[in-house]
Amino acid sequence: MSPAPRVCHDPAEFRTALAERLAAAGADTASLGLVPTMGALHEGHGHLVRRARAENDVVAVSIFVNPLQFGPGEDYERYPRTLEADLALLARHGADLVLAPGLEQMYPGGEPLVRVTAGRLGTVLDGASRPGHFDGALTVVNRLLNLTAPRGGGAFRAYFGEKDAQQLLLVRRMVADFALPVEVRPVPIVRDPDGLALSSRNRYLDDDERRAALVLPRTLAALAAGEVDLPAARARIDAEDGVRLDYLVVVDPATLEPAGPGPGALALVAAHVGTTRLIDNRAL
Repeated sequence: MSPAPRVCHDPAEFRTALAERLAAAGADTASLGLVPTMGALHEGHGHLVRRARAENDVVAVSIFVNPLQFGPGEDYERYPRTLEADLALLARHGADLVLAPGLEQMYPGGEPLVRVTAGRLGTVLDGASRPGHFDGALTVVNRLLNLTAPRGGGAFRAYFGEKDAQQLLLVRRMVADFALPVEVRPVPIVRDPDGLALSSRNRYLDDDERRAALVLPRTLAALAAGEVDLPAARARIDAEDGVRLDYLVVVDPATLEPAGPGPGALALVAAHVGTTRLIDNRAL
């Protein structure tokens, strides 16, 4: 196992520790990888950290449950906080530094009055179901990127999972539109052997709900294989006991505009399984 990562709760301490690590690695050329998370880490996050470790001299991970991206009635209060287990996972996968701030440390003086707005892309699909969610997500990602960006000349890369496809698109657009000095690195979805995409929210599922949730990856696979069309795929999910479909769409992954099934298109699904909302996607 790698040495335990250094944990910083104060962003200023984190920046100092980061500068020290980069200086030891050669500040003008050392590369830095950032993995932003909300904690409750699983092997999908481990895959992000391993990719960052393979591509960079220094690897930093943030753990912060961001209230700005939770709407009324969502699971902010019960979202799992598992810092000790998270740090053990990060040690296994080779993280160097962890920023784990409290609410006051991340947002001194209260929630930010000026926020990033996700625009049109943030009002459809998950943005329609969770108004304001992506504004909150982009606001905290923008802050984390600015807190982490090295002052030296080495590469700076940020790692995001492809399971959150809409969020990944919006982060890429924010980086491009704001000319932020970071390369966004997408990492493929990691799945359990039964096909369910890894998610921190999977721990909310009981055994029956877990079995019911498998309709999501199986339906996406059938859609990709051309075994069902979109209406039949929706009907298949609607017919599963305990599953309530939010949306199942096929879109252009660069614009989220509706697209016909075919190479280059992306199928996106969101559904409630019991009280737990899950998302998944698959390239067609």
